[in-house]
Amino acid sequence: MQRKEVVAAAIFDAEKGLLCAQRAEDDSLPLKWEFPGGKVKPGETHEKALRREILEELSVKVDVKRHLMSIEHDYPDFRLTLHVYEASIVEGTIRNNVHQRVEWRAVTTLSSLDWAPANHALVQKIVNGKIPQH
Repeated sequence: MQRKEVVAAAIFDAEKGLLCAQRAEDDSLPLKWEFPGGKVKPGETHEKALRREILEELSVKVDVKRHLMSIEHDYPDFRLTLHVYEASIVEGTIRNNVHQRVEWRAVTTLSSLDWAPANHALVQKIVNGKIPQH
């Protein structure tokens, strides 16, 4: 089975909530919600990959803080390893370059979104207060 390694950013804002992204209609897992991020290139650290992906997807620079969790999920044709990091925007204004929508959401509303399967465990931990927001 093919393996894919990706990184994602949990970007918290004390006033706005958590930044969530809806996958494009013509992408795999169309219209599912996820945390922004993407594939790790060979030889690239998770932190570098996350900074590059967020800049490409959202046109902002982020400070990658702590590792929150890593998730293994089997999709029908590949195994995904998702590494999630807490991050904060340090420069720029969000511009949606690839997603259907990008929204700040209150933690209490996260369960109402149709999440990509690999994100479910993280969403549950955030909603249940097991991952504190800084």
